[in-house]
Amino acid sequence: MVKVRDDQPLKHDGKVNVDAWLDKICTEADILEPEKLRHALVVAKIIAEDAVQNSTFWTIDSAQMGLEMAQILAELQLDEASILAAILYRAVREGRLSLTQVRKDFDDEVATLIEGVLRMAAISAIQNTSEEAVLGQRQDQVDNLRKMLVSMIDDVRVALIKLAERTAAIRAVKDAPEDKRIKVAREVFNIYAPLAHRLGIGHLKWELEDVSFRYLEPQPYKKIATLLDEKRLARQDYVADVVNTLTNELEGAGIECEVSGRAKHIYSIWRKMNRKNIEFSQVYDVRAVRILVPNLRDCYASLGVIHSLWRHIPNEFDDYIANPKENGYQSL
Repeated sequence: MVKVRDDQPLKHDGKVNVDAWLDKICTEADILEPEKLRHALVVAKIIAEDAVQNSTFWTIDSAQMGLEMAQILAELQLDEASILAAILYRAVREGRLSLTQVRKDFDDEVATLIEGVLRMAAISAIQNTSEEAVLGQRQDQVDNLRKMLVSMIDDVRVALIKLAERTAAIRAVKDAPEDKRIKVAREVFNIYAPLAHRLGIGHLKWELEDVSFRYLEPQPYKKIATLLDEKRLARQDYVADVVNTLTNELEGAGIECEVSGRAKHIYSIWRKMNRKNIEFSQVYDVRAVRILVPNLRDCYASLGVIHSLWRHIPNEFDDYIANPKENGYQSL
């Protein structure tokens, strides 16, 4: 299932508690000037409160969207300028705050980051204005758009801010009209989930794929989610037991390791079921454990320990060390 982070701290009237949010963000990111962050929050809130709501597209206003984006970036350990840009971005994009004013009240770095994100938004908008294939070249169009976005990024923070914005956006369209949900989901699935993958941000890629899948293919999503939910507690207990067993056995063999468990995300399960034409019960890695070791020799030594504990399933083993994936990924 999609992991949803904790809600923003709220006051009794339902408004965001700025002081509590600042305290929280300052513990998660390296904030040198918290008062500048407070000023950005105040500016964003005033603009959002004064804005005339002409659409039901979003379930949150531009200030709340900025806080959501800032939270995502803080979790990625981005710097203060990126977090400031995130808080102000939606107000600028909606034409309620000028880049000139951002430069005056904050600095050139923040304004330049916002400007870069606006350029990405303008290019990715091409995808949403040409949904039908042209002479059967729809996939080629999407691939070319991804390449165009990557080639124009000269500061990775710009891409990360845009990813945070699209993540916040797809979270916010839950109660929007179906056509709006599908429009956002298609863009996120085609453009931004692959971008998150390219940048190595696995947890955002999984969330973007799963939420997009929920809107684009609601029935398959619901079916798999139900099957997973029925077994959730048993799956969590099983993974915890395996992690403990592996950690003890590997350390006993003198192998330095970091062992963690995870549940395969819904879109990945569906894709595997379709690719291999199998049922849910035949997806053997719904419960998965990852072992990180410091060197190549320990990879194969760890595999030996694993095979001494569990039976190998035929045709379910890949050696991506001897045969790395195209993106350079290596594992057993």
